[in-house]
Amino acid sequence: MTIDPRSHTPVYVQLAELLRQRIESGELTPGSALPSEARLTQEYGIGREAVRMAISLLRSEGLVVTVRGHGSYVRAAPERRRVELPPGAAVVARMPSGNERRAMQLDEGVPVLEVRGPEGDVEVLPGDEVELTRPPS
Repeated sequence: MTIDPRSHTPVYVQLAELLRQRIESGELTPGSALPSEARLTQEYGIGREAVRMAISLLRSEGLVVTVRGHGSYVRAAPERRRVELPPGAAVVARMPSGNERRAMQLDEGVPVLEVRGPEGDVEVLPGDEVELTRPPS
């Protein structure tokens, strides 16, 4: 796994793809630490800012979380709970507001699901923690 500095693809995108592959293959497991910025800089011969941008990209995709002063970690998939949609309900996926993200303690990059009931009621749910189902017909 190498990074091609002559590629038209920015080096930070290439690094993010390499790390994404390691996560998806199971080489980097949920909860495990990503290599440090210094190690990634040295290992791939790229600048620290490119490393930070790659990690930021993975964070925005919901694949990693960063703990200030401790590093970045592969995000563990949360337990999903089933939510049954009432007949006539509609669902909209969107990014949360800052207040919603704090209130629901959502990681960066995690969307919310806005469930709009037939009576006009709205429930906002964390997109990574629910599985929407329809009632049996």
